[in-house]
Amino acid sequence: MERKFIQGNEACSEGALYAGCRFYAGYPITPSSEIMEVMSVRLPKVGGVFIQMEDEIASVCAIVGASLGGLKSMTATSGPGFSLMQEGIGFACMAEVPCVIVNVMRSGPSTGYPTGPSQADMMQVRWGTHGDHPMIALTPSTVQEILTETVRAFNLAETYRTPVVLLYDEVIGHMREAITLPKEGELEVVDRARPNCPPEEYRPYDISKGEIPPLAAYGEGYRFHVTGLYHGEDGFPTGNTKLIEEANKRLLSKVEKNREKIWKNEDFYLDDAEIGIFAYGVSARSAKFAVKELRKKGIKVGLLKPLTIWPFPDKAVREMAEKVDTIIVPEMNLGQISLEVERAAGGRCDVRGIYRVDTEPIHPQQIMDAILSREELTLPTELAERDMTDG
Repeated sequence: MERKFIQGNEACSEGALYAGCRFYAGYPITPSSEIMEVMSVRLPKVGGVFIQMEDEIASVCAIVGASLGGLKSMTATSGPGFSLMQEGIGFACMAEVPCVIVNVMRSGPSTGYPTGPSQADMMQVRWGTHGDHPMIALTPSTVQEILTETVRAFNLAETYRTPVVLLYDEVIGHMREAITLPKEGELEVVDRARPNCPPEEYRPYDISKGEIPPLAAYGEGYRFHVTGLYHGEDGFPTGNTKLIEEANKRLLSKVEKNREKIWKNEDFYLDDAEIGIFAYGVSARSAKFAVKELRKKGIKVGLLKPLTIWPFPDKAVREMAEKVDTIIVPEMNLGQISLEVERAAGGRCDVRGIYRVDTEPIHPQQIMDAILSREELTLPTELAERDMTDG
């Protein structure tokens, strides 16, 4: 067992290499650049390929191409670069190409404040590219979790033939902690299903044996068509409305039907909690500290920390809402996930948010003060109404 004191972005690179990533294409951008720097040194040593692209559009297209060539592939960026990647992400969703995109969130919109943390890309990750499409996004809150969730991101991408986003903020990306590096075989590593039929019989979107068909690699004798247009099982474009509807529904259902396998959460003091906190990323670290301190005062507070944010953990939120009087959502945006929590809670309890958008993280004391004096909390719907009337 090896212990190492490393940065969050370095842990991301370690996780990618452990998972079998052998292709990285990217463009440097604060605060994700350390991932690129580590991969540029390490990948060639394990027979992988590193390439610095001219921009983020080219980067995401390159990892899609590399994945079709049979390599596990990844890129990393932050808000402005992630915005540029949206069309390529949509293509990967439609063409069902596994790949991993890391978004180390910083303040925005636009160039914002490059070295300031934020959690304001939550809805962009889910709905940034156009059309109905699935999305899997993971939200680690420690350096150790960055490593393990990077491995899981690759596993999910390979399993469901879809892009997966690893989503964390600048604080976690640049934080240094002592972590345990897993030994070979200690963590599960999943590889995509490969076809076992002769090349002439292969159909890249043949779902006769399941919703997620095997994916052949270019260069291994399999020739097939890939397009961002709706297509038949042979990969060629189609105008058949029945096939188009079936394809749309299948893209969503292959993720939605497997939510129980994709969801991963951490519960902390929720068994007897009267007040619940839903927090992710760096805000979850502050929330966990606040829970410990409030428990010392006899206040029954518990934390639900999602490691999978998309698909949204409706079931876990609903179960928490049935136990507690109030759910508090601290986040470094103006209520993006608070509204999702409110939806999932379904009126079973009050949902209130603590928001911060000044490029500083939410401190434990803010959460503690807000719980001790409920007046400081804001309902997500009240925020929207106030903005409308105060304008």
